[in-house]
Order: sequence, then structure tokens, then C-alpha cells
Amino acid sequence: MENCIFCKIVKGEIPSYKVYEDDDFLAFLDIHPQSIGHVQIIPKEHFRWVWDVPNTGRYFEVSKKVALAQQKAFNTEMILCRITGEEVPHAHIWVFPSKNVLGDKMDFVGNAEKIKKEIE
Repeated sequence: MENCIFCKIVKGEIPSYKVYEDDDFLAFLDIHPQSIGHVQIIPKEHFRWVWDVPNTGRYFEVSKKVALAQQKAFNTEMILCRITGEEVPHAHIWVFPSKNVLGDKMDFVGNAEKIKKEIE
């Protein structure tokens, strides 16, 4: 989709702080985080809704991988998930620690590195 901001992120036309990437999915820090380490997980191919993604099981496996890494990176059990799709017309899953986690939610480089370290 030509004007989709997430498609532009996938193509590298808009910079992002990536925490995970494979052939089908990309996970990156949200630019307007709900809490520290808030990640958007998207399919690289444009689909309007999460439910349109053909390999939804794999999609949720990636989401689980990110959530488990966030638990370790931010020393918390409570990781939240949200699927709405209102803000950007591209399938996306929000995964983020509860708001009681201490730290600077705008420290994109530091937060991305913490999550990536726990995924690897």
C-alpha cells in the first residue's frame, strides 16, 4: 500500500528502532509508547487486519517471543497486548509492559537494545 506508514517502515523509507525481524514479520518500538518498551509487531506484507494475515499462528509466536523478552528486559511479569487497528490501516499487535515499569519510555535506543538482547 503506497501511503501506509508501516509499509514504509518495512521498506526502510522511515527509520525505526527494530527489536525483531524475520522474513515475514517486523517488531519495532512504537514512536508514541504507552509504556517503556512498547513494541508494534507487523507483518511485512500489507494486510488490513490481524485476522487477514494467513499465518496468524506464526504471528502470535513472534508476539510471544517479544513479550517474553520484554519480561526479562524490564523485570516484570505483566506484559499487555492490544489489537485494534484503528490508528494505522495495516495489521499490528501492540505488546508492552504494564505502566508500572520504571525507566524512560522515550529511550528508544536503550529500550530496543534491552529487548533485542533478550530475544537473541
